[in-house]
Amino acid sequence: MLRTHTCGELNKSNIGQKVVLAGWVHRRRDHGGIIFIDLRDRYGLTQIKFDSAIDHEAWREADKLRHEWVVKATGTVSARPAEMINSKLATGEIEVEISELTILNRSETPPFELDEEKSEEANETLRLQYRFIDLRRPELQKLLALKDKYIQHIRSYLQAHDFIEIQTPILANSSPEGARDFLIPSRLHPGKFYALPQAPQQFKQLLMVGGLDRYFQIAPCFRDEDPRMDRHYGEFYQLDMEMSFVTQEDVLDLMDPLMIDLTEKFSQKKIVNLDENGKFKRIPWREAMTRFGTDKPDLRYEMEIHPITEIVKDCGFSVFSNAVKKNGVVHALKVEGGAKFTRKEIDELTEIAKNKEAKGLAYMFIRDGRLQSPIVKFLGGDLAQKIAEEVGAKEGDIIFFGADDWKIVCLSLGAVRNECAAKMGLKDHSLAAWCWIVDFPMYSYSEIDPKKIDFEHNPFSMPQGGLQALQEKDPLDILAYQYDLVLNGFEASSGAIRNHDPEIMYKAFAIANYSKKDVDERFGALVRAFKYGAPPHGGNAPGIDRILMVLHDLDSIRDIYAFPKDGSGRDLMMNSPSEVDEKQLSEAHIVVKK
Repeated sequence: MLRTHTCGELNKSNIGQKVVLAGWVHRRRDHGGIIFIDLRDRYGLTQIKFDSAIDHEAWREADKLRHEWVVKATGTVSARPAEMINSKLATGEIEVEISELTILNRSETPPFELDEEKSEEANETLRLQYRFIDLRRPELQKLLALKDKYIQHIRSYLQAHDFIEIQTPILANSSPEGARDFLIPSRLHPGKFYALPQAPQQFKQLLMVGGLDRYFQIAPCFRDEDPRMDRHYGEFYQLDMEMSFVTQEDVLDLMDPLMIDLTEKFSQKKIVNLDENGKFKRIPWREAMTRFGTDKPDLRYEMEIHPITEIVKDCGFSVFSNAVKKNGVVHALKVEGGAKFTRKEIDELTEIAKNKEAKGLAYMFIRDGRLQSPIVKFLGGDLAQKIAEEVGAKEGDIIFFGADDWKIVCLSLGAVRNECAAKMGLKDHSLAAWCWIVDFPMYSYSEIDPKKIDFEHNPFSMPQGGLQALQEKDPLDILAYQYDLVLNGFEASSGAIRNHDPEIMYKAFAIANYSKKDVDERFGALVRAFKYGAPPHGGNAPGIDRILMVLHDLDSIRDIYAFPKDGSGRDLMMNSPSEVDEKQLSEAHIVVKK
């Protein structure tokens, strides 16, 4: 090794020892005949000292040093004068008096400062372009080191519960997981394509058929989806796991202690909203949508939505009564202290509701002991007062209303609820509110063709009631053994008890307008395997990057990655995606359409 110690480990016990350090020049302070350098590596900072009166040659070399030069320094550990002790540093009580300095490499002037005491925040584009420099920042290095321990803990937990880590193929077949595939042209089979796996869904189910009854991996997944705050472009990692001979509750009970551990060991957050048995609450999908306006509810604050359809169905306000006549609903959302919202803020909330297909956002507030709103005269004072009592409104509160199709009302008021919580400062960063959303509908109308029935969530899930439910129930009334894990308003995981019976699978896909031939062509290996003794099985796949992002309140999931893509899916450092030459295209049997 070129060093005897790191830059983060020397202390008073090392005083008098001769040591060798190596690292980057972080700061330089020149006091004439004495030069101080803060030497940095990923373990910390150590102050090294060059005194021209003691060793003029070493001082002369030090006089050449600039920021981010890489050096090796040999010297003796000494105590800092009392007035120079830096209590913020682990090495703050000592310094190293250097007798020999070797410049290992020089650096051009960095495009942005790494010294947080001096630098203003460089723009993200520049940081991504020079990510190899940005990675020298201690906060990024600490986060990547934390992620390493976090993944180690996940592995240890599952291996202690008899899970086997198995790697599944990266070159796979195209599969309808809900996002666009990344396609890989085959050189050996012209006109055919592999796909990068959106998730190892079929492979992990095949492992269950193969008798490997507890599988997991830290799985790389690939989806051609637009990036957002909690979704990295192109690639991400999930804890992919599957178990045989289990019920839904078995899977949830296994995951609860792991997520509690990850929260307590790898964040400063306090877990709230556990049930009386110390488990995460299980909330049916329809209940979550009705109470919170989303299937990803943030339970750090209450602010529930109240159905008031029965109260207003015969009222004189046509917006409400007409919605009910068309089999719609009317819901109300009380926001404590919301009467202080300005007209501009209410208009902004109205636009948020409209973005969820609502036609508008009616409201009334309580000021000076009176219900005030343009709609009060249509409702009548008595009915308006009854609504206020129903939702528990008091002086200084505002009540927002949604009247439309059930789902539109839920989603629009859910979006308003989320924005109001942000405005009112209710999203407490010291809390972690986990919950499971269960009992998802098996089917819904397609977003592309509103008259067509399609899978709501996951086509491989077991319908509650099995084949009988598929044969006898209205498809829209069938529930599935599907569940999502939610943390502070973010989806942390998705999972299901799987459909392991070929007859049930064919029928489930037939309802969604897939023929037997379609199923055999797209999922041939899975269906064939199920004909040879498939055990009941289920699992889930927590997004490990997203969970860590939420636990640390990061502004973007990109902060979790060593080499992230930008908001347009580009790697600015490696200049990808990039064009390739005609020879490569020809070998892959591709012609680029200009």
